[in-house]
Amino acid sequence: MSDSLLTLRRLLDREGSALSAWSSLGDPTVHEVLARTFDAVTLDVQHGLQSVDEIRDGIARVVLAGRPVLVRVPVDDLSLAARALDFGAHGVILPMVEGAEDARRFARALSYPPRGQRSYGPARAADLHQMPSGPDYMRAAHDAIMTFAMIETPAALAAIDDILAVEELHGVFVGPSDLSLAIDSSRLDPDGERTESAVRTIAQKASQAGKATAIYAATAETARRYAAMGYDLICVASDIALLRDASRRIVETIRAP
Repeated sequence: MSDSLLTLRRLLDREGSALSAWSSLGDPTVHEVLARTFDAVTLDVQHGLQSVDEIRDGIARVVLAGRPVLVRVPVDDLSLAARALDFGAHGVILPMVEGAEDARRFARALSYPPRGQRSYGPARAADLHQMPSGPDYMRAAHDAIMTFAMIETPAALAAIDDILAVEELHGVFVGPSDLSLAIDSSRLDPDGERTESAVRTIAQKASQAGKATAIYAATAETARRYAAMGYDLICVASDIALLRDASRRIVETIRAP
């Protein structure tokens, strides 16, 4: 099997938390730069600015930099999820999963028969990961590709045990902001005590179920807390926030009395 296709699996098998960049920008050069620093790169296509061409080229830049790349697709967009894998992505994150049936349908859509219903056409993915042929990629994909269901709605929180019991699903991804609204719709409080408790419970339940755990952290301090909870993959900040904050710091430093 291609080592390139296995990079995400091997990364998450390591001890400690892996750190992924979180990219909303569409320029593949940005994705390449991030790949040289972070352990992985996640393209946020749900809320990001990427075109399909930029998703394709961003995936290639990250893979060629030797890092795994994940793609968060828009709600229920299983077509783009499968296409991201055909472009060469190592994993896909599906937002707003409500229960076990959603999770199962998602995971099966990204698995080849007989395990699932993914359509065959991995010419680019096979070439990018330096595999001799499409059939070689198809055989390897079962053990390499990872699917993450987002836990961020009241229904998902209530159905967490059922979601984790879906055999075809590889992991869960926690969105603390939407999760906080699921807990208390009147307040956005991703760092609040009730949200933090739910984040910890999800990590514990997923670990017991043998599933990978991933989460978004807006700051380094928050990422350290999630690492202490045992999260396997932590997506930190965003490229827009990093650019904004670095620009602000340098201007303030230059203009300081």
